[in-house]
Amino acid sequence: GAEMGANERGVCIGNEAVWGREEVCDEEALLGMDLVRLGLERADTAEKALNVIVDLLEKYGQGGNCSEGRMVFSYHNSFLIADRKEAWILETAGKYWAAEKVQEGIRNISNQLSITTNIDREHPDMRNYAKRKGWWDGKKEFDFAAAYSYLDTAKMMISPGRYCEGYKLLNKHKGNITFETMMDILRDKPSGINMEGEFLTTASMVSILPQDSSLPCIHFFTGTPDPERSIFKPFIFVPNIPQLLDTSSPTFGHEDPVKKKPRFQFKPDRRHPLYQKHQQALEVIDKKEEKAKTLLDNMKKLEKDLFKEMESILQNKHLDVDKIVNLFPQCAKDEIRIYKSNISP
Repeated sequence: GAEMGANERGVCIGNEAVWGREEVCDEEALLGMDLVRLGLERADTAEKALNVIVDLLEKYGQGGNCSEGRMVFSYHNSFLIADRKEAWILETAGKYWAAEKVQEGIRNISNQLSITTNIDREHPDMRNYAKRKGWWDGKKEFDFAAAYSYLDTAKMMISPGRYCEGYKLLNKHKGNITFETMMDILRDKPSGINMEGEFLTTASMVSILPQDSSLPCIHFFTGTPDPERSIFKPFIFVPNIPQLLDTSSPTFGHEDPVKKKPRFQFKPDRRHPLYQKHQQALEVIDKKEEKAKTLLDNMKKLEKDLFKEMESILQNKHLDVDKIVNLFPQCAKDEIRIYKSNISP
């Protein structure tokens, strides 16, 4: 779940791994996940977050191992950055980048470059570099994805990848997309959006960003893998939120492989309490059909009740801050209770 987040100013960022013609650097630099966090820490608008990310990219570069343990897995990054008023797509290749402001309709990113000729901001040397490399002849209209990736951009929208499938699902509901529609899309397995196997969808997030600033932004997080078998729990920024103990990963002090040299020599168990209980409950689901139905029914009921509560906040414009302060931690506790009641033999 380290590939997305939101801040108290209503800025949301998600990132995806992308590969292309520019070589990926294995040397330690900033990971896409670092850039997500730094953008959220330092920006109060989507465009400012974009500025933070591209400035850091210029100064420190991107690269390094995105996986703990001995396996090396490195990539470049694309970002979807949004606030209440606007949204940007930022896609990178090494230190080079292009950004597209989303003006209307729907837009998605996935594991491929998707900015073509509609470029609103860019690295000052991006076109010259592509020309020097022989990726662009300098005559025809510049196409970022065509120059920097191996893809035929004309085929991009008809290939069976996650990008194309995601676009189709969004387009099917265009003009009538609710937060529940988004959750259904994130839960979709045939499209490959909800990934299984080695590269499992580890966590999911959906945010409601009302243009009316008197309404709160509501962020739903699963905090657990496989959104089809997870609960989207709401979080609203209010003062004095307690530490979220049930969804905080353990720390290992000086023994943490991130602090030892050479780094990442072993893979620690970073699963937080909710994640661990969720995984135990899934083992039950896979073995006992009757228990599985009860468990999933209870999960759906909790989620539906939470959705009704959030809709009521948006309709009535009333926020009980004393209650909201414990909203997310209480949801996590309720979810753990459901798992515990089904884990016992």
